Amino acid sequence: MRLFNALRSRSFTLLWIGQTVSRVGDGLFAIALSWWVLEKTGSPAAMGAVQVFTILPKVLFLLIGGVMADRLPRQRVMIASDALRGVLVIIVAILAATQLLQIWHIFAASLLFGFVDAFFQPAYAAVMPDITPPELLPSANSLTALSGELAGIGGPAIGAFVVAVGGTPAAFGLDGVSFLISALCIVPIMGLALKRKNDAPPPNVIRELREGLGVVFGSPWLWITISLAAFGNIFLASPITVSLPFLIKDNLHADVGVLGAVFSIFSIGSVIGAVLVGRVPKLRHRGRTTYIAWIIAGLSLALIGVIPSVASLIVLSFIAGVGLAIGQLIWTNVLQELVAPELLGRVSSVDQFGSFVLLPFGFGIVGGLTGLIGAPLVFALGGGLAAATIAIGLLHPAVRNLD
Repeated sequence: MRLFNALRSRSFTLLWIGQTVSRVGDGLFAIALSWWVLEKTGSPAAMGAVQVFTILPKVLFLLIGGVMADRLPRQRVMIASDALRGVLVIIVAILAATQLLQIWHIFAASLLFGFVDAFFQPAYAAVMPDITPPELLPSANSLTALSGELAGIGGPAIGAFVVAVGGTPAAFGLDGVSFLISALCIVPIMGLALKRKNDAPPPNVIRELREGLGVVFGSPWLWITISLAAFGNIFLASPITVSLPFLIKDNLHADVGVLGAVFSIFSIGSVIGAVLVGRVPKLRHRGRTTYIAWIIAGLSLALIGVIPSVASLIVLSFIAGVGLAIGQLIWTNVLQELVAPELLGRVSSVDQFGSFVLLPFGFGIVGGLTGLIGAPLVFALGGGLAAATIAIGLLHPAVRNLD
């Protein structure tokens, strides 16, 4: 199958296996952390604050992380980040197991985790074209999305089971081990990256950031999408991350098993979206397809708030997963086509910075709103505003005409 062509590349296969394991661990951690905060504090504001402490350092250091991804060996950056995050999560697991874990520990760990993650993500986005032949990149991107979503299916389900049987410390510990496994998978491909130009001028962070920004603002497709994503992510990611546990426990009167199931169903939808994109050799009308897929995802989240029930939550989460995956995969493929390899780390960091820059405010605001107006109304407003915001992009010809 065309979808699996990238597995012919040994370097990509190793990276793919490591990231799949790590993402399974992320699924465990997300469920365990949400449920721990919910049971420890019962506060939507505390849930939002945890997410703010995670995303804020990531936003602040993403641009520097992008420069480092274009200056330093990308695999080494990824190994260091995986190892540090693994140790950090294992420390959290030990504190939880000894009944010493407090909310301020979570805040501190989230700050450090977000800082280290800021260096991993641009390096990971930029290393793909380094280690994968150009003709295999569409397959590699689809498999990367597919593995993430398959892990998203298993991770939350496993996480809910582990939390129910062994408690949150066990889930935290397994996530820590997954980071260490991911780092070990990167070690064999240390010398396999394609050589980049060695005649670059001496490092200058400001100049190199300006080069990355110049690429983004030189392409309307890039800057329009990144700008709209800054607002769209507030309305999409904040309800899912902050309000969903409270919707399930307080409004639907369900347990951690349903929370895990919803995350898994969302990922099943994303798998379907990834497979659909990966099977198309040459996708046409990519601009309109991307935006329409994201609009459908936003409307699905709005309906979750309008008709809150376990059944509707599962069906609409599936639809949202399909839409978001299709849009994200097309975006990744276009980004790799439009940006030169030696600039991809910086441009990827600008993309992630722009997409995440308003999330700290979104998490904080949604945490407060969930306590004031309830999770269903937060979903209804958030999804509707997301769809309306994304639809604005279709007014620009650069978006409509991207083929």
